Amino acid sequence: MEDEDLQQIRAKRLAQLESQYRGGSDANGTEERRKREQDEMKNTVLTQVLTQSARARLNTLMIGKPEKGQLVENMLIQMARTGQIMGKLNESELIDILEKVSEQMQQRTTVKFDRRRAAVDSDDDY
Repeated sequence: MEDEDLQQIRAKRLAQLESQYRGGSDANGTEERRKREQDEMKNTVLTQVLTQSARARLNTLMIGKPEKGQLVENMLIQMARTGQIMGKLNESELIDILEKVSEQMQQRTTVKFDRRRAAVDSDDDY
């Protein structure tokens, strides 16, 4: 009697684990599919907004400075959605946008150095 009950419990637990495993893979598959669709949409919008040379410059930026490239990509997509970009941007117009973004990023970055702390150094004890 106990052996049959134990078998039933094991079978239920196995079925439960299998359904969770299948459900987990579906969730990952859905997430991957959603990410691919977002990437395709982003690429489509950027292709419509940028000329080939501007797109090549943006890709070069993505290789060198990925954070800045993502920022510019998101900014271009937002501008396209709001109607601020009417035609295709060429390379020189993209360079102007990149310069503005660089200026804004430099303004946000500040470094403070306390010279008094640097003057107190244990190496001065000869």
